[in-house]
Amino acid sequence: MSSSDRTCCGVVEEARTRARNRRANKPQPWIALKFAVGLTLALIAYTSYVYVGIFCKDMIVKNENALGSLTTGIVFLVIFSFLLLVTLWSYFAVVTTSPGYPADFIEKTELERPGQPPTHAQQPATFNDTRGMSFELMSPAVDVSNHGSALSNSGNNVPVTHPAVPAATKQERVYHPTLHYQGTSTPGEAHIVDVPANLESVHISGPAPHPPHENFGDPNSDASSAMFARRPSTTPVLTPEYRFCNRDRIIKPPRTHHCRACGTCVLKYDHHCPWVGHCVGAYNHKFFVNFVQWASILSFWMFATVLGLNIRSRTRPSAPALNPQYIVLLAQTALFGLFCFLMFLTQVQLIMLNQTTVESLGFRSMQEREHDNLAHMYRWYQYGAKKRTRRRWDKEWGRIGKEGNLWWLGSRRANWESVMGKNVWWWFLPVGHGLDGMNFPTNPRFDKEGRWRRRREWPSDLR
Repeated sequence: MSSSDRTCCGVVEEARTRARNRRANKPQPWIALKFAVGLTLALIAYTSYVYVGIFCKDMIVKNENALGSLTTGIVFLVIFSFLLLVTLWSYFAVVTTSPGYPADFIEKTELERPGQPPTHAQQPATFNDTRGMSFELMSPAVDVSNHGSALSNSGNNVPVTHPAVPAATKQERVYHPTLHYQGTSTPGEAHIVDVPANLESVHISGPAPHPPHENFGDPNSDASSAMFARRPSTTPVLTPEYRFCNRDRIIKPPRTHHCRACGTCVLKYDHHCPWVGHCVGAYNHKFFVNFVQWASILSFWMFATVLGLNIRSRTRPSAPALNPQYIVLLAQTALFGLFCFLMFLTQVQLIMLNQTTVESLGFRSMQEREHDNLAHMYRWYQYGAKKRTRRRWDKEWGRIGKEGNLWWLGSRRANWESVMGKNVWWWFLPVGHGLDGMNFPTNPRFDKEGRWRRRREWPSDLR
């Protein structure tokens, strides 16, 4: 940037871009990664002290502030000790088990990905949009010279270069960012398709003007089918070019992503969890599910027993004074238990769909775009027409999260057992081994490069 072109906003944006690049290439310090682990252990230690050292002890030694009998104190202590033991066992397993780092055993290579992404200032508004590219941007190609006004009036900011440009720029390269939703890209990362720029004949996937709703009342009309249709990503996510990591210089195994916090690629990356000090991946995913399962049970047990006996003691004429530490215990166990329980439910749902947290964002994005697509086709009250159109799309392609999932194994049970194991006891205890992390069976409804095919192209026994 020349001195004459420098502006306040430009300098700030340039500084932000440099800072983002430094963070992307540098992992977090060890103390920052492990701080939350110490905080979690301190939380467990304090709540255990209040529950055992005050709540149960008062009942066992028959203190005047006891909220229950000797038998109640012993039973509560035994149950708490079992739940605490299994919770700590699960937490130790997920913290000490590596999620799987392919850079440790995959040889580095110099394979280049197809093209380099533009700078942050050059990215369109949809580049980092969590909802991804709209269906309109994936519609059939339109010529820029004929539809420039339509592009400029649309809701998506698509960079358009007019054909009338100097000849010297015609050999430059135009970057067309295409977000894909299956496979192995880093969250928020766009794949860049590098093509020679012949700007006099440029075609882009641009949105056409939205016709009135009444023109699209019939879901079978030619105009509706041509402009608004389910258009899954055509990115070949299983090819080596699209699985190459520019930072670790390796060809990533399927479902592997680069974690910026850890500074390396992670096998079957689910998410980075600060509470365990690293990522949740192929080797420790099962242990993470066991931990949030038992942590929620332990938290709810402490919350229910302490709250219940305190409420019951209020009904007695000589009720003991409320211990302030009980209030702190109730607040901590309620928040921690609710957090772990919701995390457990989310993980169970994703495992049964054979999706990771990152992959689920892609499916959600596609569903949201499809919802917006239907909103352009019909008025808000035409629920029946929207439902029929969605059924027609499902009949043509299959359901988005199931038949349209590259890693769908055919049933929820098969998906669950692929992570948690076939032994029912392993579903509840932090034992067994994690996934291979390198090889995953693919859905036969996709081609060998990882692209979703129409139902008519599926194997005959699956149609």
